[in-house]
Amino acid sequence: MPTDEPYQGTVGRTFDESTPWWPELNHGPAGAPNVVVVLLDDVGYAQFGCYGSDIATPTFDRLAAGGLRYSNFHTTSLCSPTRAALMTGRNHHTNGMGRIVEFASGFPGYDARIPKSNGFISAMLKAEGYATFALGKWHIAPAGEMTPGGPRDRWPLGQGFERFYGFLWGETDQYHPDLVHDNHQIDPPRTPEEGYHLTEDLADHAIGFLKDLRAVSDRPFFTYFAPGACHSPHQAPQAYIDRYRGQFDQGWDAWRDEIFARQTASGLLPEGTALSDRPHWVPAWDTVTADERRLYARMMEVYAGFLEHTDAQVGRVIDFIDELGELDNTVVLVMSDNGASSEGGPKGSFNETYFFNFEPESLDENLARIDLLGGPDAHNHYPWGWAWAGNCPLQRWKRETYEGGVTDPLIVHWPARLGAPGETRHQYVHAIDVLPTLLDAIGLTPPTELDGVPQSPIEGTTFTHTFDDADAASTHTTQYYEMLGSRAMYHDGWKAVVFHPMPFAAYDGSDPFRPFDEDEWDLYHVAEDFSETVNLAAQRPDKLAEMVELWWSEAEAHNVLPLTNMPQGADSRYRREHYEFYSGTGSLPEVAAPRLRNRGWRAAAQLTVPDDGCEGVIATHGSASGGYVIFVKDGRLQYAYNHLGSSLTTVPAEVDLPPGPVTVRVEFTPTGRFEGDVALFYGDVLVGQGHVARTTRVTYGVAGFSVGSQRGSAVSPAYSGRFPFTDGALGRVVFEPDGRPYRDPSGEAAAGMAIQ
Repeated sequence: MPTDEPYQGTVGRTFDESTPWWPELNHGPAGAPNVVVVLLDDVGYAQFGCYGSDIATPTFDRLAAGGLRYSNFHTTSLCSPTRAALMTGRNHHTNGMGRIVEFASGFPGYDARIPKSNGFISAMLKAEGYATFALGKWHIAPAGEMTPGGPRDRWPLGQGFERFYGFLWGETDQYHPDLVHDNHQIDPPRTPEEGYHLTEDLADHAIGFLKDLRAVSDRPFFTYFAPGACHSPHQAPQAYIDRYRGQFDQGWDAWRDEIFARQTASGLLPEGTALSDRPHWVPAWDTVTADERRLYARMMEVYAGFLEHTDAQVGRVIDFIDELGELDNTVVLVMSDNGASSEGGPKGSFNETYFFNFEPESLDENLARIDLLGGPDAHNHYPWGWAWAGNCPLQRWKRETYEGGVTDPLIVHWPARLGAPGETRHQYVHAIDVLPTLLDAIGLTPPTELDGVPQSPIEGTTFTHTFDDADAASTHTTQYYEMLGSRAMYHDGWKAVVFHPMPFAAYDGSDPFRPFDEDEWDLYHVAEDFSETVNLAAQRPDKLAEMVELWWSEAEAHNVLPLTNMPQGADSRYRREHYEFYSGTGSLPEVAAPRLRNRGWRAAAQLTVPDDGCEGVIATHGSASGGYVIFVKDGRLQYAYNHLGSSLTTVPAEVDLPPGPVTVRVEFTPTGRFEGDVALFYGDVLVGQGHVARTTRVTYGVAGFSVGSQRGSAVSPAYSGRFPFTDGALGRVVFEPDGRPYRDPSGEAAAGMAIQ
């Protein structure tokens, strides 16, 4: 639609001699449906009630009963890549999103910079008169651009959304989220003590956006609702958790068998589907101790409560659309971005940051905190046995290219159009097919130009032809997969697949350092063996060779090369030897924060101390799950180091701050790998010192760095809330990290540095 139409009235010398004219309002295509896309996070193939689970998901089940349930929907196996594919209709490497944004590298398929030639569906629909709203998780902008200083052209409002309420990073604490409203950071409207939970807040704002729209316009809307659920931390109101008490005491083996029976009876699975075997690295439930069973069952109860609570919040949004009288002509899609997550490790986690730092957890410590699971003091994740069961009947899980990593639930609900509610569709569908399907359903064609930028070809294909015909052939016949070195190739009902582990994650016993050309691929005829139970590689070497050759061809065509299984880590363009900040600096992601781990550093802050003293956070990185904070309390400078939420070292000054101008300084000197001495200074006077026996190896998680206040949960229990620094008393804050990480006398660098 043109934005600057020629004036079609007349302008005379006076009002009486003139004819006013108003351009026609753009109300979208006649009869165009509303669109709601609900994208859940880390929810496995079998975890909805309508996909075989006994977790209560009445909203999702109701939508499936009144719509269509797809049994063969595929994603990329990781969140940022799937979200990019969903929004653009192009493959993840075509979008530069070969992995999550935090693992970007300087190659076209991996730079996390989605080209403007790969336009978003939000921008396409906005151009056609749709109101466009995004809520929840974004995670598809370069990590270094998800900062208060911008740029913002890859934030939601720069990609065709008119309003946004949510968080930019890969996960967030449900009780202490790092929130963004439109283009600016905000604080949550309530505290956990006041009953705050992020998913409820997202539903409130989704309903609020629709109320605002309908107060002035009847334009169709596109609402993208992407809660943090059910990514870790698994957190939900206590009442939702407690209603599952005892429900998973039978363990993951028996629970999986029960799911498979329900899936088979409901017609979800293609005829003849077998239940894949339990892998050797997932322990049988009857081999774990009684204490472990008690802990693991409770962790699953928390997850179930989290999922049911999420279903209830989505239900509130759906019910409001129904109250508007518009649900009949609203296309609702519900899906997940990848398979269930194994990131809780074999034993689960009270604090998932342990997993990302390759640190073992203590069973006794986790048992001592079992009643805190799911609450604001935990950052928990269930053991990977539940992830394996939650992907029933499939192999593997998130981050891998076997079906358990890339096959997810998909529900399509549209009463005005679907003629066979409650049926199941078995056609092969992929996340890149969602955009062309929605455009086709609305009656639009992909634009050749968007906001003045010529558009690349859409790589997905519509599946609207399956809405009315259960026997229609799938039009998506070829699809490559690659994630962190693992690969797969689907073509005409066949699939070749290989797992290539990352370093520090070779739990199946394979060698993460073997050459890619030495990988041994599996071959499955998934048209007849949906769950990949019969490996035909030895019987059909000709077919396997054909599929592997096709994978290399597709890889070259879609920017998949160069192959690596290393996460790579932060964008080196943001590394500095000198950082300067001022009070009120908003939350910075890890890539843009001072890099202090496993190296020496100095931090200095200019204070102007009032006669009656001052207090507050000077600078902090992390949360109650781990990090550090420099702060002033009780008239003295203090430094606190929180190691993974399990130990806290506080080094206080021994004298009060003097009134007036003073520069305070903190210096850290490594004395070994992941340990060191701390010294505090007022000017050049040493006022405190101590030793940190254990520092974080790799990451503080997604909690950001901020100056002048704490965002999220407090690193130290010495303060609470934001603990802002006394107004006007904090000036410039400078960090100077040493250029190279500490190495021990043998010359060995710190393990895990590659993914810092």
